[in-house]
Amino acid sequence: MAGKTCSAHYPRAMKFVELSRGGIDRRDFLAAGGTASAFMALFRAMEARAQEAPEGLRTDATPPIKCGVIGCGPRGREVISTLALLPSAPLVAVCEHYPALLSRAQRSAPKAKAYATHAELLADKEVEAVIIATPTHQHRQIVADALKAGKHVYCEAPLAHTVEDTLAIAASAKANPRFNFQSGLQLRSEPQRHFLLPFIRAGGLGSTIKARVQWHKKQSWRQISPNAEREKEINWRLDQKLSPGLMGELGLHQADEVSWFYNMRPRAVTGFGSLTKWKDDGRKVPDSVQAVFEYSGGVHLSQELTIANSFDSEYELFYGTDSAIMLRGTKAWMFKETDAPLIGWEVYARKDQFFSETGIALVANATKLAAKEDAVVLSPFQNTPLYYALEAFAYNTHQVKSAVEDFVQTFGESDAATIAEHLSKLKESRLPAADVVDGAQATVVALKANESILTGKRIEFQDEWFKI
Repeated sequence: MAGKTCSAHYPRAMKFVELSRGGIDRRDFLAAGGTASAFMALFRAMEARAQEAPEGLRTDATPPIKCGVIGCGPRGREVISTLALLPSAPLVAVCEHYPALLSRAQRSAPKAKAYATHAELLADKEVEAVIIATPTHQHRQIVADALKAGKHVYCEAPLAHTVEDTLAIAASAKANPRFNFQSGLQLRSEPQRHFLLPFIRAGGLGSTIKARVQWHKKQSWRQISPNAEREKEINWRLDQKLSPGLMGELGLHQADEVSWFYNMRPRAVTGFGSLTKWKDDGRKVPDSVQAVFEYSGGVHLSQELTIANSFDSEYELFYGTDSAIMLRGTKAWMFKETDAPLIGWEVYARKDQFFSETGIALVANATKLAAKEDAVVLSPFQNTPLYYALEAFAYNTHQVKSAVEDFVQTFGESDAATIAEHLSKLKESRLPAADVVDGAQATVVALKANESILTGKRIEFQDEWFKI
């Protein structure tokens, strides 16, 4: 009902929301009449759109896609526990070559078949789709084998530890369009980000100035094992030949989010890194890094990551001439400049104090919240980004699977280009998710940022690195 009311009363704003998927920017919005009243309409339209698809609506309606998980380390176990919440993605198989981890995975998913090699799992005809959660440097071969075996693929990010492997994975996915490929940029499926996307792209913060993001969590990254060979294997993140570093393993999600929100790819990066807390265990991979990304128009992103200190945790900050937006997890706040125009909705929204600053809550029900100190800001989006990403993978895989089956039954077998063209018509009906191009571009940006950190040199991004 809210969606119908909004579309009736705010048709222009609804159009802005739709256009944001394709890259609306501030100039487009102003040309369309981007006044304070239009921003008010836009925000209400964003709220209405967020309420149109309550959590679980599409999950319950999606025919199940039987999944297998390859790699049962810490990330694989997180995937397994998340799949248990999704009726649309029943787990039917797990794969792990290390017996102890395979046994642990079996205890978490007793109904799933257990395999010691990914080749054995891929030979299981019951498995329709796989989630690859192995160490990054192992992705390339497993992706190629999975697509050859006719499986839909969710590959954790980063896609690979080298640009060469990244482009090879992208080429494999593009050559097999009949199978859904999703990269693990989970923030691209997270509803709170999609709620804010049209507002930021339409210039809700004024003219874009810069962004600043950080990730702070004290952890050694080193794992121990009584077996020396096994210990070397599980500590691949500490090996410079295999590790994408903090930028690749952690930072690419936030860096990609900024590029996605701004609808721009960075032009250059300058990085810095140091080894301070964990320098006594023989590693060479920095435990604290910084990177400055340069975008067109004088826009910059500064990023800080450390596993040597946990203070202030993680967040993203977007700065404009009228306001700034801070995202922490699934919550967001706007901090307005004193000379910024009054839009209207913020009068009724919940406000929180951050030292001497007042943050206006940016949630899908913000305009309905009473401006009271005891009011509780409850985001309608309560699940993890991984949940939303895997939900999208199951739903979109069903969409692709059905469309390909219908096409083949109607027209017979066809070449990859024709299938890809046919599937492109499904774009608007899919749940938001990062495709192989998104994943490859984010991976290349992160790998080059890590290279800059290790060499201390400014790197300009070359177009050939992104030719997919």
